[in-house]
Amino acid sequence: MATFEYIALDKSGRRTGGILSGPSEQAVLAELESRRLTPVSIEARDDSIARGGGVSARKLGAAYTQLAELLDAGVPLLRSIKILGAKKSEPRLAAVFQEIAEAVSEGSDLASAMQRRPEFFPPVHIAMVRAGEKGGFLENVLQRLAQLATSQAELRSKVMGSLIYPMFLLGTGVIVLAVIFGVFVPKFREVFDRVQGGLPWVTSLVLAISKLVSTYGFYTLGAAILIGVVLWRIARREGVRDKFARWWTFAPVVGNLVRSLAAARFCRMLGTMLTNGVPLLTAMNIAREAAGNPVVEEAIVTAAESVKQGKSLAPPLDSCGLFETDVVEMISVAEAANNLDQVLLKIADTIEGRVDRLLAAVLKLVEPILLLALAAVVATVAFALILPMTRVSAAL
Repeated sequence: MATFEYIALDKSGRRTGGILSGPSEQAVLAELESRRLTPVSIEARDDSIARGGGVSARKLGAAYTQLAELLDAGVPLLRSIKILGAKKSEPRLAAVFQEIAEAVSEGSDLASAMQRRPEFFPPVHIAMVRAGEKGGFLENVLQRLAQLATSQAELRSKVMGSLIYPMFLLGTGVIVLAVIFGVFVPKFREVFDRVQGGLPWVTSLVLAISKLVSTYGFYTLGAAILIGVVLWRIARREGVRDKFARWWTFAPVVGNLVRSLAAARFCRMLGTMLTNGVPLLTAMNIAREAAGNPVVEEAIVTAAESVKQGKSLAPPLDSCGLFETDVVEMISVAEAANNLDQVLLKIADTIEGRVDRLLAAVLKLVEPILLLALAAVVATVAFALILPMTRVSAAL
């Protein structure tokens, strides 16, 4: 399937653009005709930039900030975008802004131009920019997008930073066990071969693991990598991924953290879009993807159906059992007071603070659990090596 960028005219003669995939240019033309669009130009898309993926949320937030500052200073939109496209500190993002500048110069709006690069600009960003362009408050939208992207980057940094020490402990433990089973235990193999009457099962198990590490180390490592790749591919299947996500969401201790992270992302996205004039149903459909959890997404879809029928948002969120009672109560009060956007942002701040405390508590449990597991393995190895010697001493 090839990817094509198109510029077309709708019924009213308004210029629009976008990206379509199809086996050929003729197939894309047929798709445009089915949408009642008159094509102006169709070009095969160069995905050389897209193949490397997007950019970090922090860099994207900095770009939004600079664009908002340029607009606030009175610089025209097209010229502001070209300034970002001329930056050499981030060539990949600069190249994308050059493409956006070309699209805007041809008559496209900013949101449609951003939509051509979905690997760089998430749907929530595009929806907010579109609302800002229609409402005439694009500068405010860009400033809020900068805050949103920066907040996401900081939350991700906190989570990853908090996992550094546990991962260090885990890596150290693996190295220590590799030395024990690969260097230390094999020295006892010749001694135990002379023991009559057989070895205890725990000693046989330790010697077997030691042989796998010392004699067949490369094969064992290759088999472990192969098993890991197979399990990873299985876990990526939609059904398996959903089941794993459901288990992870309701798991002891960790489940509360997972639900809180998803709720914080959803509330911040929804609140930010509502603040910038995006309709509630449209905002919910986009914000549910930001939750990053299929279980929470299902609950949000149910809540959106309730809102579509003219009902309140709070009851379906309460019945799903994924949102804390105080959060649901705040949403209910905000709906009655007609300030849902502001309250959702406050809820996101509150939940993120709660996530920091939960994460600290979980990590306080992870560290001693890893140390205890390492100590248990070392103690088992010591017991397995000492037990045959005690039997030999007793026989003498």
